[in-house]
Parts: sequence; structure tokens; C-alpha cells
Amino acid sequence: NGVLADAALDHLLIEVEQAFGNCPRYIRQRTPAYWPAGDVAVGGARVGTALSAEDRELIRRADTFFLGTANPGRGTDASHRGGPPGFVRVSGDQIWWPDFPGNNLFNSFGNLEVDRHAALLFPDFATGATLQLTGTAAVEWSAPDLAGDDAGTDRRVVFDVGRLVAAHLLPATRITTGT
Repeated sequence: NGVLADAALDHLLIEVEQAFGNCPRYIRQRTPAYWPAGDVAVGGARVGTALSAEDRELIRRADTFFLGTANPGRGTDASHRGGPPGFVRVSGDQIWWPDFPGNNLFNSFGNLEVDRHAALLFPDFATGATLQLTGTAAVEWSAPDLAGDDAGTDRRVVFDVGRLVAAHLLPATRITTGT
């Protein structure tokens, strides 16, 4: 967490106020490659309350998304969530994912215990599409070896969609997977 002090095509400079280490296992390295601004169409936003077939497909193929939570007494938190494509499941307008081991600080889980409101951001680095979701989430503590407990942690997060904004917000940037 910090303040964006400088931004240019080749860098972002953040003055760090708080930092938490994350397990790099599910963080995919990507290298930005820039397109001329006219080469990518920026689409108008679609606002709604129900996921479309395209939204569900974007979620199912995601290997990265960001989870926003809040604690009224402590502030907000945005956390990376990653895994192999398909680790996020969609059933109707409910989304869930297994909790993979990370920094073992459980900031998001603590926030969800006091305030179930949450936000998800799914970026599609190949197309520039973004899917922003707001709704409510809860941690489910499950029995060992429950189907879909890919990480073997006996916990997952279940998110109920309340509102969505789908758009193309990464207009001049193509992110490629690094080696």
C-alpha cells in the first residue's frame, strides 16, 4: 500500500507505506509491451447485476485476480489471488475459489469476518478486457479433501455478485508472460 509518486510508459514509482510478502508460486511474471493507442479499441462499459456467458468465460480462464476488502476500523486491502487457469469456479452468479497458501496473514479473511462487502477485479491481459465485481463474500471452512479444494487448505471463499462493470480499460497495453 502506498502512494503513486510517478508514472510513465516504462515505470510506476510507488512510495510504499505498507508491504506484505507474498508467496511467488501463483504470481505470474508479465512484461508490458505497448501498442500504439489507435491499435486497440476501448469499449464502452457494460453495467449490470448478472454475469454474461463472456464474463463467466473470462473468470474461468483467469490465472490472476484482485480481491478488495475493508475493515471499518482499519482501512481497506487489495490482495492478489492467483492459481492455474480454472482455479476460480462460477455457478450462476456465485463465484468461489480455493484459498492457496500465501503470506499467512489472512488480512482479507479478517476483513470479511467484520464486513462481507468485497470487490473483485479480473483483468484479461491478452485483450485489455476488465471485469469489476462488487458483492458479498464469506470464507467457508470445509472438510479435508472436499472436491475443489485444490490447495488442500480446507478453506475457500464464496462470492455473490451484486453488481458488475465490464469494459476494456487496458487500451494501449498488452501484457505478455515473462520467462
